[in-house]
Amino acid sequence: MTQQEKRPSETSVHVVLVPGFWLGAWAWDDVVPHLEAAGLVPHAVTLPGMAADDTAAERATTTRDDHVDAVAALVAGLDGDVVLVGHSGGGPVVQQVVDRDPARVRRVVYVDTGPLVDGAALSPGLPADVTEQGLPTWDELAEQGSSTDGLDDAALARFRGRAVPTPAGVARDPVRVSDPARLAVPATAICSSVPSTVLAEMAHPGPPLHTELGELADLTYVDVPTGHWPMLSRPRELAEAIADAARSGR
Repeated sequence: MTQQEKRPSETSVHVVLVPGFWLGAWAWDDVVPHLEAAGLVPHAVTLPGMAADDTAAERATTTRDDHVDAVAALVAGLDGDVVLVGHSGGGPVVQQVVDRDPARVRRVVYVDTGPLVDGAALSPGLPADVTEQGLPTWDELAEQGSSTDGLDDAALARFRGRAVPTPAGVARDPVRVSDPARLAVPATAICSSVPSTVLAEMAHPGPPLHTELGELADLTYVDVPTGHWPMLSRPRELAEAIADAARSGR
């Protein structure tokens, strides 16, 4: 039976995996096989400026819109249901893709992240002359709330060895969303470094998170306790949580 001949109940479910800062598609390498085994069609994304061979000059001109455009273009080319998964800094990217065409997205999954309110930025105070953000030290990340729990020395070395600086424009540019229908798209928040009970209390438009997570009409919290990078520390459990979310309501 060809893809075109499939009955509606057998429509492919595409899972678009958008990584956070410093990461490329490689960050999902240990998650993808489990999603495939669950009958899903994963698409791990390397965002503009984040490939290993991208140059500092390319990163200097890469914007948040470039990242959103790249994911939106991928989604537009898929035939079947679409589930968007955003990790960390990738969360606001998938949020903006949902905002552009809410009816196209079956579910959005936020992995240790969430959608921001319109006008908020991840690093609003970043100086204009900064063009890229390199991977901080592990201690600096821990101070910022990004735990490396679950990652041994070999995993940390692999992470640092493959990390690419994030374009500063992506961190500095504000999130722009305007379609209220985005809030009706079913969502799952996978909580790895912050327990769901804590996140739920912080999920409002005000400080410190400036998130609209609590404004979502259909939100499910799932705990996968580990550090900030569950795709590296607990890939099987993360894949199971994503697969459960993708199948929800089918």
